Amino acid sequence: MDIRIAGTVDDSIVDGPGFRFVVFMQGCLHHCPGCHNPETHDFAGGRTVDTDAIVAQMRANPLLDGLTLSGGDPMEQPAPCAELARQAHALGLNVWCYTGYTLEQLLQEADPDRMALLRETDVLVDGPFLLAQRSLELKYCGSRNQRLIDVKKTLAAGVPTLWEPPIW
Repeated sequence: MDIRIAGTVDDSIVDGPGFRFVVFMQGCLHHCPGCHNPETHDFAGGRTVDTDAIVAQMRANPLLDGLTLSGGDPMEQPAPCAELARQAHALGLNVWCYTGYTLEQLLQEADPDRMALLRETDVLVDGPFLLAQRSLELKYCGSRNQRLIDVKKTLAAGVPTLWEPPIW
């Protein structure tokens, strides 16, 4: 399945816990002032690749803990992102997804493809980046309005449940 990406990072330690494979999607409607990836906003930018090629890259790295879908905005390409997430789960990896949409917006919209991606996501980092709420003290997000949502617990409980890091 084709997907338009800005690029990948195969060894991130800042886009979620552990050693992560990150796919930066191409295309974002939010255009948040202060975004740290403004080059990913243009839907015509980046390059088109096959999701199987990305999965092969993940499969080749036995040290990975997870897949992070970042932006651009993965919710603008939900079907191929859901496929990547399914394949990551099949490899025993956890899946994080960053989006400028809030969980409530996604649930209210109930788009079938976006819901499929949501169901394949373990942690959703939601909400637009707000420059006025920027903080370098936050783990895994850039502004105080953004939440790290445990999607499985949230869908089971019917209320947003924040992700809690494991205690070692």
